[in-house]
Amino acid sequence: GTRSAVLNTEARTVEADVLSRRCVMMRLVDFSYEQYQKALRQSAGAVVIILPQSISSVPQDVVRQFMEIEPEMLAMETVVPVYFAVEDEELLSIYEQTRAASASQGSASAAEVLLHTATANGFQMVTSGAQSKAINDWLIPSVEGRLTGLGGEDLPTVVIVAHYDSFGVAPWLSHGADSNGSGISVLLELARLFSRLYTYRRTHAGYNLLFFASGGGKFNYQGTKRWLEDNLDHTDSSLLQDNVAFVLCLDTLGRGNSLHLHVSKPPKEGTLQHAFLRELEMVVSSQFPEVKFSMVHKKINLAEDMLAWEHERFAIRRLPAFTISHLESHRDSLRNSIMDGRAHVDTKALTRNTRIIAEALTRVIYNLTEKGAPADLQIFTEQMQIQEEQLESVMDWLSSQPRAAQLIDKDSTFLNTLEYYMGRYLKDVKQHHVKADKRDPEFVFYDQLKQVMNAYRVKPAIFDLLLAVCIAAYLGVAYVAVQHFGLLYKTVQRLSLKTKQQ
Repeated sequence: GTRSAVLNTEARTVEADVLSRRCVMMRLVDFSYEQYQKALRQSAGAVVIILPQSISSVPQDVVRQFMEIEPEMLAMETVVPVYFAVEDEELLSIYEQTRAASASQGSASAAEVLLHTATANGFQMVTSGAQSKAINDWLIPSVEGRLTGLGGEDLPTVVIVAHYDSFGVAPWLSHGADSNGSGISVLLELARLFSRLYTYRRTHAGYNLLFFASGGGKFNYQGTKRWLEDNLDHTDSSLLQDNVAFVLCLDTLGRGNSLHLHVSKPPKEGTLQHAFLRELEMVVSSQFPEVKFSMVHKKINLAEDMLAWEHERFAIRRLPAFTISHLESHRDSLRNSIMDGRAHVDTKALTRNTRIIAEALTRVIYNLTEKGAPADLQIFTEQMQIQEEQLESVMDWLSSQPRAAQLIDKDSTFLNTLEYYMGRYLKDVKQHHVKADKRDPEFVFYDQLKQVMNAYRVKPAIFDLLLAVCIAAYLGVAYVAVQHFGLLYKTVQRLSLKTKQQ
């Protein structure tokens, strides 16, 4: 986006013929990429996109269209500040009046246009903030916790990862319900379930479980990258160094009837990651036949600036990893959209997907298939069942607030709540912080992500011009009238004087 934020210009809508140095207002329901480009081509002073109070009320074709446009808006360099505002009665009134004034410019008669332009009310859009500045000391926090397995010191470790941050064209409107509130919801539910299993000696497995809620996921998984560097390169003892069985990344799991296991390298037979793949296939086919499951193989392209999935960060460091998601492609626009609201998550589908993952993970950790457990054995039932109400309440909490990385620091309420929640079920819960390298920063955040915009009701400049002409004409007429009155007065005086003399 743009670093420019200051605005002081007249409002127009896209119906106006001239948009140069104007604040162009457009509603989401009428928004199109062609109109947006038209405003930029004509060097508009700013663009204000008006969003409805509830995204769920917007027709799905409009939502999909905007989600497809968002990546283009994000990729395009522009000096024009682009604002998003939530619609209310006052803003809608301003828009309708501005639209009426803009549309009248196409009237047939030039005189009508001139008259309407002179008499119509306009709005001057003004922001009071300063220009955006780079924040040099911003930290991206992550949270980790663990459940220690029962047995010897060199136990294999299963790592469960989900990034918590959201992303979209406007940070304050990025609620990231499915991407990746759903992933964090599943991670927290898995932490709750396995903490109960690890409480009792007879159900305490011989695997360490390491849970990691990563920050900066939408910025090329910076939190995960630095966490790996610190654990693998800068410390002598770490669960990631000893014996990692596999890393399971959770991403967009809140809807649909499909699940895909994304891998950078197909797992080899005889490995634990291959066993997990087989258990997933078996659980889906025997207990959830309505779900379509597949493995998607995509090699890591190091030539690209952005990685496709979070597991690629681990694969680069030669750790066996994969990502499970209902999305078949990493390019799906849902992953980076302000349209990804709570309505995009189906709680029943999220509960079902949580159960599939929990069942498959349990079968692997406890080696149930080798012990002869039937394929349709349901492990999480009765007191150990997946709690749909809890998943729903966690999703409501996550999607009720923007979680863009630019908004969350180590002291934010969201992060403290997440840390507290993980601390209820896990041990050694702590934060991990990432700070951009000043010499070669991987990311740069700016302030001024939210502005107050004032709309002042004003008459157009031509009104002042016509008013000045009218005043000048009035003064001219008055001057002529006074001159004529003076001549008439002198004439009457002369006639009166002559009459007296006679």
